[in-house]
Amino acid sequence: MPGSIPFYQKNHRHYDRGYRSKETRSVMDQYQSSSSSSSCTAGTSTSATSRSRGLNLASCSGLEASRLSPLPKRAKPTYLAVDKENQIIGYVVPLFPGSQEVLAAEEARVRDTPACTARRDLFTGCLETERSVQLSRKKAVRESAERISLNKRIHEHGRHFKRMNEDSLMHPPEFVIKPRSHTVWEKQCVRLHCTVTGWPDPRVVWYKNNVPIDHLANPGKYKLDSRYNLHSLEINRCDFEDTAQYHASAMNCEGELSAFASVVVKRFKGEVDEFLPAPRCGPVSEYGITFQTHIVDKFGVSFGREGETMSLGCTVVIYPALHRYQPEIQWYRDDVLLSPSKWNNIHWSGDRATLTLTHLNKEDEGLYTLRVATKSGYETYSAYVFVRDADAEVEGAPASPLDVRCLDANKDYIIVTWKQPAVDGGSSISGYFVDRCEVGTSHWIQCNETPVKFARFPATGLVEGRSYAFRVRAVNKSGMSHPSRVSEPAAAMDPADRARKRGTSAPWTGQIIVTEEEPAEGIVPGRPLELQVTEATKNYVVLSWKPPAGKGLEGVMYYVEKCVSGTDTWQRVNTEIPVKSPRFALFDLAEGNSYSFRVRCCNAAGVGEPSDPTEATTVGDKLDIPSAPRKVVPTRNTDTSVVVSWEASQDAKELVGYYIEGSIVGSNAWEPCNNKPVNVTRFICHGLTTGEKYVFRARAVNAAGISQFSPESEPVEVKAAIGGGIPHGVLPEMGPGGKVGQLTEHGPRWAGTHETVQSPPDTMQKCNKSRADTDAREGARPADSGHKPPVEGKSKAGKRGSVSWAPDLAKDLVSESVSDSGSVSGSLTDKSAQSYPAHAGVQDQAVETVDQPEPKQAPSPAPPYGISVLECERDSMVLAWKQPTSVGGADIAGYFVDYREVVDGAPGKWHEANIRSISERAYKVSNLKENRKYQFQVRAANMAGVGIPSMPSDVFLCEEWTIAVPGPPHDLRIREVRGSSLVLLWRPPVYQGRDPVNGFYVDMKEAEAPEEAWRGVNKKAAEKTYLKIENLREAESYVFRVRAQNQAGVGQTSDVTEPVAAVTKPGTKEIVVDVDDDGVIALNFECCDTNPDSKFVWSKNYEEITDSSRVTMETKGNKSKAAFSSPGEEDVGIYSCLVTHTDGASSSYDLSEDELKKLLVISHEHKFPIIPLKSELAVELLEKGKVRFWLQADRISANAKVDYVFNDNVLSQNEKYKMNFDKNTGVIEMIMESLTPEDEGTFTFRLQDGKATNQSSLVLIGDVFKDLQKESEFQRKEWFRKQGPHFIEYLGYEVTPECCVRLKCKVGNMKKETSALWYKDGHEIKADEHLGFTEGVLKLEIAQISKKDSGVYEVVLKDDRGKDTSRLNLTDQGFKDLMNEVFSYIANSSTPLKITSTERGIRLYTFVSYYNDLLQVTWHYKNSAIAFSDRIKSGVVGDQLWLQITEPTEKDMGVYAIEFNDGKGGLRRTVELSGQAFDDAFAEFQRLKAAAIAERSRARVAGGLPDVVTIQEGKALNLTCNISGDPVPEVTWLKNEREITSDEHCILKFESGKFASFTITGVNTSDTGKYSILVKNKYGTESGDFTVSVFIPEEAGGKKK
Repeated sequence: MPGSIPFYQKNHRHYDRGYRSKETRSVMDQYQSSSSSSSCTAGTSTSATSRSRGLNLASCSGLEASRLSPLPKRAKPTYLAVDKENQIIGYVVPLFPGSQEVLAAEEARVRDTPACTARRDLFTGCLETERSVQLSRKKAVRESAERISLNKRIHEHGRHFKRMNEDSLMHPPEFVIKPRSHTVWEKQCVRLHCTVTGWPDPRVVWYKNNVPIDHLANPGKYKLDSRYNLHSLEINRCDFEDTAQYHASAMNCEGELSAFASVVVKRFKGEVDEFLPAPRCGPVSEYGITFQTHIVDKFGVSFGREGETMSLGCTVVIYPALHRYQPEIQWYRDDVLLSPSKWNNIHWSGDRATLTLTHLNKEDEGLYTLRVATKSGYETYSAYVFVRDADAEVEGAPASPLDVRCLDANKDYIIVTWKQPAVDGGSSISGYFVDRCEVGTSHWIQCNETPVKFARFPATGLVEGRSYAFRVRAVNKSGMSHPSRVSEPAAAMDPADRARKRGTSAPWTGQIIVTEEEPAEGIVPGRPLELQVTEATKNYVVLSWKPPAGKGLEGVMYYVEKCVSGTDTWQRVNTEIPVKSPRFALFDLAEGNSYSFRVRCCNAAGVGEPSDPTEATTVGDKLDIPSAPRKVVPTRNTDTSVVVSWEASQDAKELVGYYIEGSIVGSNAWEPCNNKPVNVTRFICHGLTTGEKYVFRARAVNAAGISQFSPESEPVEVKAAIGGGIPHGVLPEMGPGGKVGQLTEHGPRWAGTHETVQSPPDTMQKCNKSRADTDAREGARPADSGHKPPVEGKSKAGKRGSVSWAPDLAKDLVSESVSDSGSVSGSLTDKSAQSYPAHAGVQDQAVETVDQPEPKQAPSPAPPYGISVLECERDSMVLAWKQPTSVGGADIAGYFVDYREVVDGAPGKWHEANIRSISERAYKVSNLKENRKYQFQVRAANMAGVGIPSMPSDVFLCEEWTIAVPGPPHDLRIREVRGSSLVLLWRPPVYQGRDPVNGFYVDMKEAEAPEEAWRGVNKKAAEKTYLKIENLREAESYVFRVRAQNQAGVGQTSDVTEPVAAVTKPGTKEIVVDVDDDGVIALNFECCDTNPDSKFVWSKNYEEITDSSRVTMETKGNKSKAAFSSPGEEDVGIYSCLVTHTDGASSSYDLSEDELKKLLVISHEHKFPIIPLKSELAVELLEKGKVRFWLQADRISANAKVDYVFNDNVLSQNEKYKMNFDKNTGVIEMIMESLTPEDEGTFTFRLQDGKATNQSSLVLIGDVFKDLQKESEFQRKEWFRKQGPHFIEYLGYEVTPECCVRLKCKVGNMKKETSALWYKDGHEIKADEHLGFTEGVLKLEIAQISKKDSGVYEVVLKDDRGKDTSRLNLTDQGFKDLMNEVFSYIANSSTPLKITSTERGIRLYTFVSYYNDLLQVTWHYKNSAIAFSDRIKSGVVGDQLWLQITEPTEKDMGVYAIEFNDGKGGLRRTVELSGQAFDDAFAEFQRLKAAAIAERSRARVAGGLPDVVTIQEGKALNLTCNISGDPVPEVTWLKNEREITSDEHCILKFESGKFASFTITGVNTSDTGKYSILVKNKYGTESGDFTVSVFIPEEAGGKKK
């Protein structure tokens, strides 16, 4: 149909778009409106014709096909004709089939028609226009791209030049290419790449969820590659656990930077891979199944010590057990969820959850909760962990602080906080030291010089952009504590910069934080806003503010100023370096004073206006130490714990928590109950001794310090409460939806530290019942309670609940030796460990034999006792027994076992179980009948014969054991009994249970104590079959038992040992280690109680040493020695020695790795002794340039020898080498007159003193040798120079306070004939009053120095012994330096700036003692140089420097300064022309100005009048004078002080307001008199007087007479 579009065009990029050109569209419309015939005819042109015209046919990719031509019923695609540049030059249609001739003729006819010609011309013109437009656009785009490329090259060249600049070569890491996030399918591999630049080359570490990736621990999982700044992390066979956030951290000495990427692993929902685990089938909880969760084999209240490793674990049983179903396991500490870190390792094995604390610190103390969540709910279990302080390095030193954190991190400082320790070592803590360490290094730097008492400190002196970790140490008068746990790293940068560098805010949100600043260069920043004091202590004050309004201010920094309250003087605090961040910590403030603070912004454009000042702040601790708690009340809880409650401290601010201490009544020895503050008023103190009475006290803690102790509580006896004890506390339970519910408490149903999953079989229960009956009958010990006796005849399959397993195959009993070693020391009062009673043991027969009469030294041994069952199968039983109390006259050679069947309580006939004697005290009796009962007896044999049989054992049922837990350990032995410790050894159980044995627990109690007194010795299962038990009470008797554990739980208890008293027997000695002269390391043991039959048995890790290749034993008399052949790491362990046929004489020595290293060093010193040196070979120069090589030995004998070696050649004494060896002082020296090029090389002194040797070398090659040779030659020349007159101090200059320049030099070895000549520029200076020579000092004074005094000055000393010269260049830079010093004196002599007023304005001036024309002075107004004009001028008058402000206004108010330039820092004198000072100066200026105006404008008689006028009678008198005044004054003439007026005789005139005339036409004698002219205006009056004297000539006078 018309208008249909082929399918391949519908998906085209430009489908259904119009033409870009309107002209082209109009041409197409005209073409469509043309006749159908001509269009069809035109469409018959062939492709061959098109090709003949050189046209390429192209698909119409931008034009709508329906507009090109009227189409017939069957649509045909149309084409555009394009040239080689893909420019449209024409239009063609597909060809119809036909002959070539017809097509050519038709084409010619159509082409010649006028209509076709007109349309072609119009179409071609439009296409040419379109083509020109496209070419213009291409050209513009290409020019724009070239400009961008050029700018980029210029930018890169600038960056390269900047990096290659010597001052900025080092730069922090930068990610050129950051790793990108990936989403992959399961079992695929993924690789993260990044490219990092920086100098020095940064180190890149990959992290997964902020935990470093250890590729060595997972060799097949991760692969790391780093080469040529390209770093990659490859993750093989991804699974769901690999879904995480990864980041690469690049770090060098200039800073640290991280880049983040996320990896999401998805499961393919299509076909299931055959290699993947099968999907979970069957119903789950969402479809009706309810999971039941049980937590068994729980961990109890645990005790540890700082530095140790502790593991907490529980077995989790989930019913029903679905394949691959995994619950959610979470661990909490004090309600805070724990995540894997270097301090915590979390492991889930499928049925057991384990939390390992790799390195205990007091921060790890708290309530630990295991939360197991399924679809049906959750189960939790909680117990408290206590962490004791490590032993102090110095007795009396305090414990280490804890919980060190970084709070406010900025560019300039980081505030560090911590908590005070509970133990102060006996004396109060005087303060704390804060240490910092840059991340990536191990160098710790102390931040504060004096200890601070406040538990908060701002660490300064940091480098912006670098990360730091911190630790804190406490100090008292006894010493320093251990350092605290290291804090988490913190970067010294502003939070905004940290957020900007962090990049994406979350791994899957894709949110990116982008900040953009528009730089505004040349703008002085405004005033900081909201300045406030955020923290104030007596050691420091912290200020914070907001940057000024307006963004994009370039390089804004801050100056902080302080002002003491009551004054107006502001002092800048950070004068040298401005602050970069809007926070600042001030130190060195006077405690008790009040201060105000303000801040100024500054950048390259200048310093802005100050902020509003803060309110007056008094320096001192705002936080007070809290008051002591009150009313401490203890309450009974369990046999080893007490609940302590108290009233909170009143009015306590920022309370951190409380410390509780306990003490046995009467001991006055207080021990901390918690080492981490608790923020509640109720605490359970564990680890107490049952039956003892305790008192308790508490104190509160905040950042200011620790309060006083509360009053002591009432005594309380440690005893279980009637209703049972409660645990320390639990985490809040989680309600639906994960919301936290109310806190709950467990009831008194918890059973102790360890539990078994399954009850013991009937054989053990029968044994227990029998033992209980025997105990009750004989009074040996009370029966165990709390366990219900099971019924006989249980299923052989042993199925209990949901656990089922098949029994192990029967095993033959063989003698096994101990292979591992260990020693556990812990308090005997740490925890009361409740456990199952011993199930497989029997009542020791020793109780029965006590009443028997003691045999008379029978040669045969006494009967064994304590027969017990170690393992039971269907037709066999493994027995164990204890060694007889007396071996008789010889050692026991073996044992014989008999058995008999018991039917309905009636014993049968005894049968021999073994024909040959057995050496071990354990035996497997075979060929028994299942479900039958048997009794056993044992006889011991020696060389004298077979002894009497033991008492018959209890009745045992031959029934196969199917329990999951292991059987009882056996063969318990006690060694190394001391007053406070002993070592317990045992053999592992024969019956392993469902899983192999993975540890042992040791219980103990006093021998006379009841069964309830059993308590655990070790909180963590011991892996070895021995344990050192410490902290025993001397002379107290103890008994012990052991339990084994496997994955299923803790098994049966072993037989109880015989009571042993903790007493160190007289004469007991310990193993001593020593190193002989040949370097042989040996262990030595001496025993005083030996007899001829005694033997010394040496063991390693309590296993007898049979291989003598590494250790050789030698015994002489009562001493034995174990010497090491070639000691190494494999020899590390516990070495013990047991002496047979004694009363348990034994001892052990723990040879640790560190101890072995020390012994190896001593051994090497003994084998190869070295002569100690006080100083190594050194070189020094002597007088006359001599070279001395020397060293000093510490201890040396008279037989010592020395070889002097140079380049492997032994030197001998000659003229060149002078050698000396002082054996008293040990000084060895060799002196050379001078050094020549042949002396370049290595000098060695070889020492030998008997067997001891040593040598020391000194390498003198290259620049080192050249410098030494040059210095030697110089010293030699100096020595010769000083033989004649010479300069002790060469020519220099000094400036006197009068600004006179004095050239001087100090001379020596002078005499009368010695001449001293001065020269300047080669011309001798004639001696005058300025030259001087006193006390060996030559002087030349220049009074008023100027440029003409610059030049080269020279002093020549000369006599018959020699000549010496000293020059001083005072030209160019030398003259500038001299003048700068002169200017400095002038500046320092200047007086403070003063203000005075003149009639023209205000003048600022200062006086100097001397002024020099070369002095450069700059006047400033508001910290900007003043541009002088006609209104503001400066000048010098004599020694006065002034600044004149003509016609001042209020705009001239401000701070003025005069700066003297001395080439260094200059000196500035300032004065503030504002306020009252400006008002006073301006008023004085106005007054002087008015007075000047009045003086200039008042009426004046300027001149012209004589004092006396003598005139002849009849003459005319004409006098004229100048009159001035503004306004024009009034003129009055007076004669003899009477006013006269103008008339014909006396004419008075005042013309132009300036000229006054006095004319008398004809004078006569009556005109004689005193005349005055009086001028007057509003500014004043002035008069001019003259006298007129008229005389008559004598001739005229004679005629008249």
